[in-house]
Amino acid sequence: MEAPEVLTYDRNQEFKTFEDAKAGVKGLVDAGIEKVPQMFIRKLDELAQDLPVHDEGVEIPLIDIGCMDSRREDIVDEIRHASMTWGFFQLSNHGIPLTVTKEMIQSVHKFHEQDMEVKKQFYTKDHSAKFQCDMYLDVYKGKSADWRDTFRCLFSSPEPINPHELPDICRDIMLAYGKYIIDLGDALTELFSEALGLRKDHLKGMDCNQSLAINGNYYPACPEPELTLGTKKHADPAFFTILLQDHIGGLQVRHQNYWVNVKPIPGALIVNIGDFLQFVSNDRFKSVQHRVLANRIEPRVSVPCFFKPNSIKLYGPINDLISEENPRVYRDATFTDYYLHFRSIGIGGESALNIFKV
Repeated sequence: MEAPEVLTYDRNQEFKTFEDAKAGVKGLVDAGIEKVPQMFIRKLDELAQDLPVHDEGVEIPLIDIGCMDSRREDIVDEIRHASMTWGFFQLSNHGIPLTVTKEMIQSVHKFHEQDMEVKKQFYTKDHSAKFQCDMYLDVYKGKSADWRDTFRCLFSSPEPINPHELPDICRDIMLAYGKYIIDLGDALTELFSEALGLRKDHLKGMDCNQSLAINGNYYPACPEPELTLGTKKHADPAFFTILLQDHIGGLQVRHQNYWVNVKPIPGALIVNIGDFLQFVSNDRFKSVQHRVLANRIEPRVSVPCFFKPNSIKLYGPINDLISEENPRVYRDATFTDYYLHFRSIGIGGESALNIFKV
């Protein structure tokens, strides 16, 4: 009896074919696929470790910062509590006009939905490029790819971007939105300092928010959303993140061994603690895992803005936050040390901070 044919799957070849096409996930959808390619399908070990979803009356905190002069102490208290317990909060009355946030969302749609040949000009593997369109693919780490296309802009690192390095289709709004985000980032850095019991200029004086990267995430509608994720679970490799999301939803935050849905609030922004703020705060503030679901209805768009510290400066837990009751958790390291380790292990697994524990 003739042995049955054994079907083999060359994962690296599928990744290479996908990357060489430079069409992204949207290119697959535009081609009319009805099945999710195997490279995007979640692995059994990931499914086995999944958490239940808690969606009954549980929401991340909403903090109104509109009356800063009269309510600053209350706002600091609310940020302290949210940062210690959730690692996430929504921010209202933040000063960025609704017209600006709406136009920023529209610009991400326009970039990813423009003619493919125009968009291909921005595909690059050079991570030093000020603007790049690509996907982070954990090709050699055995993990599934995210159902997402992304552009990344090194908006200030620390020098500001040259406007001519931005695509015409989103240049003006990105420059305008970036200026608002830098001002809001400075204000939040002061509030985080005060929430830690420090002078309001302490964290900024440490160059903790020295650089800003702005991403434009585009999650195409997926024919089999139950098989994949828009973004795998991860904590952010940053000081903190300010996220603008559209009305679709899909963001989930890990809280007390549940996934909690983050419901979109018109006009609000989402703020989350990054790994490096947990690091310098000696675990006082929590960098929490989160993920994005895929959906079959329509494309989802989000704009995460990542504030990052000086890349070569040596950091450690802030001395004022270390005591006999709260001993040092981490050894000194540069952000580059941390980020190289983060990239080496990929997202979806253990915290990249673990290797730096004393």
